[in-house]
Amino acid sequence: MAEQPGAQRAYRAPCPGCGAPVEFRSAQSTHAVCPYCQSTVVRQGDTLARIGKMAELFDDFSPLQLFAAGRIQDKPFTIVGRLQYSNPGGRWTEWIAALDGDRTGILSEDNGAYVFALPFELQRDAPPPTDLRVGATSAFNGQSYTVSSNEQVALLSAQGELSHLPELGRSFPMVELRSGNGLVLSLDYSTHPPSAYLGRSVQLEDLQLTGLRDESAKDEKGRAFNCPNCGAPVTVNLADSKSITCGSCNSIIDLSHGIGGELRHAEQNEPVRPLIAIGSVGQLQGAQWQVVGFQHRMGTEPGDDEHFGWSEYLLYNKKRGFSFLVDAEDGWSMVKPTTGAPVMAENGGSATYLGKRYTQQYAYNAETTYVAGEFYWQVERGQKTFNRDFASGNSLLSMERSANELTWSSGSKLDSGAVSAAFKLDDKKDMFVRGDALPVSAASGLGCGTIILIAIIVIVLLIILSTCSSSSSGSRSSGGSYGGYSSGGGHK
Repeated sequence: MAEQPGAQRAYRAPCPGCGAPVEFRSAQSTHAVCPYCQSTVVRQGDTLARIGKMAELFDDFSPLQLFAAGRIQDKPFTIVGRLQYSNPGGRWTEWIAALDGDRTGILSEDNGAYVFALPFELQRDAPPPTDLRVGATSAFNGQSYTVSSNEQVALLSAQGELSHLPELGRSFPMVELRSGNGLVLSLDYSTHPPSAYLGRSVQLEDLQLTGLRDESAKDEKGRAFNCPNCGAPVTVNLADSKSITCGSCNSIIDLSHGIGGELRHAEQNEPVRPLIAIGSVGQLQGAQWQVVGFQHRMGTEPGDDEHFGWSEYLLYNKKRGFSFLVDAEDGWSMVKPTTGAPVMAENGGSATYLGKRYTQQYAYNAETTYVAGEFYWQVERGQKTFNRDFASGNSLLSMERSANELTWSSGSKLDSGAVSAAFKLDDKKDMFVRGDALPVSAASGLGCGTIILIAIIVIVLLIILSTCSSSSSGSRSSGGSYGGYSSGGGHK
């Protein structure tokens, strides 16, 4: 094999399928996919053996591509391969990065953001995946982690150089665990023993990437199709969308398996009109956000049949990824999925994240009742989760749990006036006011005598209510939305 000039270490050999050159830039790469005939080859000494043919890649419209280069912790890396996986919730891509020396890392999608991970040597055998139930805690190498997902996944396709190659189409368990200090531990059970990777959240702009996919080429190709229910044209605007709604008939269309062939859809009656229109652009927390999705959700406390509702707007910023603007009865808030998993007290009364302690405010069952726009996870009407909302002053923390996934989100409260101003809806600012508005500020223009009279009336009413409640056998906790800070799901 010849060494490529200028490269620290490179290997090249003819493809056994077509004879074209197949190059290995990383010494850790054991497999590769021929870019000409799509043969899957394995390196055996100084020769290559053909072991099959790779399936066609699905276009994930990612800004990343092979041979893009960047820096992580001031060390250079080059993207040399990618693996495309599927699970019941959709598809995602993991990019193989060749670092200095003989190391390789993985840059993978995570809740609309990215995680950069390196191989991690476990000091004990990985437990069977059936022992790692979602929400359970387990310690590895002296660090405690919470199981955030445990799903069956399958390799759909691959490209370039690969440090490992699961059998195409065969399902295997993949478990993801998160720590309270922002670490993500992935256990891949396609190998024996399972392979482990440990990483942290990264922003693409912080990786100083060069050689990214040309934006104009991505836009020119486009993603448009006809609604499978009514036939109206539907355009997908975001690279990672797994679901979208038709603007004409409001049907939810599943994009998790691509837009080719037969598209699954579900009709929605009784549409909900968002206060902030899909496509609106607003300035919040120092960045410009576009509203790309909207969902309305209903909740009930365990053992209580009274319902309450709230709305969530999915916001997108090219550099910051996705966040959620939450409209609940007790106020507005802005949150985004966390990389790590907060540590919750055994009784669920509090949770600690990044050194801050949060007190539980609400615990409730949630159900999605209406969706509009695009979403980076597969959203469906009728999806159900169990949520816990925590608060520490204006800081918020939320846990959302489904059968196979545990998602945490963090953020802060927002003033309703700031939200209406951000989206230039000052003419509708009264419609943004929620239960967190302070009566004193609203009464600032009243005279002292009026305020005193109101205070006396309030005191008398409180005494009457106290007398009534003392004679009753029980009472319901205070009203409001019982939170609604949930993220809507943290699906890959």
